[in-house]
Amino acid sequence: MANRRSSRHRPGTPARAPARALALAVVLATTACGTSTPDDAGGDTIDGSITVFAAASLKDSFTELAGAFEQAYPGTEVSLNFAGSSDLVTQITEGAPADVLASADAATMGKAGDAGLLAGEPVDFASNTLQLAVPADNPAGITSLADAAGPGVKTVVCAVQVPCGAAAARVEQAAGVDLMPVSEESSVTDVLGKVTSGEADAGLVYVTDVRAAGDAVRGIEVPEAAAAVTTYPVAALADSADPATAQAFVDFASGPSARAVLGAAGFGAP
Repeated sequence: MANRRSSRHRPGTPARAPARALALAVVLATTACGTSTPDDAGGDTIDGSITVFAAASLKDSFTELAGAFEQAYPGTEVSLNFAGSSDLVTQITEGAPADVLASADAATMGKAGDAGLLAGEPVDFASNTLQLAVPADNPAGITSLADAAGPGVKTVVCAVQVPCGAAAARVEQAAGVDLMPVSEESSVTDVLGKVTSGEADAGLVYVTDVRAAGDAVRGIEVPEAAAAVTTYPVAALADSADPATAQAFVDFASGPSARAVLGAAGFGAP
């Protein structure tokens, strides 16, 4: 399980720190000025510990939101586990203790619902779009999705069973391009890692991943990605040991104040 506190600061992206700090300050100020308090959330005291399972592409944003939630609700503690959305559902199905699930698409959340894992209806809280990421020096000279499908080009995508892979398949279809990936990864962060390490010439990742990587990669727009915008839902889980705190986090992450952090990371409105 990922350690939230060890990932609070991301190396290599100092230019974006002021924007993240400002976004977090907006969240805290908005929460402080609001009417919701730990004592008026349905009569329940919000001061428990919860574990949030979140899609890998949410790592930076949810790390910040977890800290903001803990400050807004003193006495709470949020642990975070990041992985590909399909892997998260598998972990929960196999008995991993979790209180909240935030997935990178509605289809994966639907599978969790079909399995009886959810406590209530999911809430959409963000959206994302794919983009090509290439190494900073772009050694293969990639300028388009068609270039990424060229002979000898080492392109990496997500496996089709995970949200970023399903979106990539829709982008390929819309563009009339057949990529021949050298590998298919279980999460979008694994795809990005192949690009930043130089193991791949290009990878289809989310716009937010390109932004978070800073100078380590270059982003190349893919017009057809507009046909594959993904929507992120969040929901409390049926087996949560602290349903009141779990639902409070869902409300917090899907509320207007959290939009500052998500927007700063490049996520769109749901």
